Amino acid sequence: MNSTNCTSAYKYNITVFTPTYNRAYIIEQLYRSLQRQTYCDFEWLIVDDGSTDDTSSLIEKWQLENNAFPIRYYKKENGGKCRAINYGVDRAQGRLFFNVDSDDYLTDDALEKVARWEETLPKDRKFCGVVGNLGTSETETPNAPWPKEYRDASLLERYPQYCNHPIDGERAWVFYTDIQKEYKYPEFAGENFITPAVTWNRMAHDGYLVRIYDDIIWVYEYQPDGLTASGNKRFIKRPQGHGLWLREMAEFMNYSWVEKFKMYYSFYCDHNHHLSDELISEYIGAPLWEIKIAKILRKCKIIVKRKR
Repeated sequence: MNSTNCTSAYKYNITVFTPTYNRAYIIEQLYRSLQRQTYCDFEWLIVDDGSTDDTSSLIEKWQLENNAFPIRYYKKENGGKCRAINYGVDRAQGRLFFNVDSDDYLTDDALEKVARWEETLPKDRKFCGVVGNLGTSETETPNAPWPKEYRDASLLERYPQYCNHPIDGERAWVFYTDIQKEYKYPEFAGENFITPAVTWNRMAHDGYLVRIYDDIIWVYEYQPDGLTASGNKRFIKRPQGHGLWLREMAEFMNYSWVEKFKMYYSFYCDHNHHLSDELISEYIGAPLWEIKIAKILRKCKIIVKRKR
């Protein structure tokens, strides 16, 4: 599919999509930033992932206000952020899909920049979207700058083992809705998280590029109840999604046997306390005998550590 030839009929140029869960206490700052936008050809699509606070009444009140953009709100059973994104992209009425977290906000010209950036994408190359920068304020970002206005890149260039100058940090990812629909998040029973890197890696593996700008368009502050704050616990409790991400990354970046075994060993150490060797082998895509070797190596390291 050519990203610049999306033929689906959409009512708006941009869908600002926000999955939310019990964020009534903070989502207003995003709402107010949308009211300040210098660009109006967008909708705000909210998927409430089973909130138990007063999010619904808050959104209903805002829907009655005289905004230059529509607010569409859906509430579903709690299933995690990625299921909410899959649910939302099927209902998006914007040609571009911009996933913005409920605890952050946009700069006043964010959507104007997104629209302008997308218009300048070359028609003869395979782009899946555009990317802006995130900042801790509208003028400060922890992400490393580059000297040019933008960078055309594969999404695999986020990994240091893939290129010499990897794209670091959190970014503001805006994809064509048609393409986001093609690359939905895999869903596993009993697991409510999978890293978005799974879909990004698949886009890159299929030849898609993004155009990345240094301009800060999204301001964030990590919350103690956010996904980022939960760190690696997200992966430990979701082994099928964790394994899928790792084994596809190994495939897409042509890992050597040594690199793969290091990955198998790390995955075994993460999950051996709650998974059988057979399930570990299945989820990471490793031969069972290699998992058995990882098991022996792990036991030897524990013995050596105890003797010290």
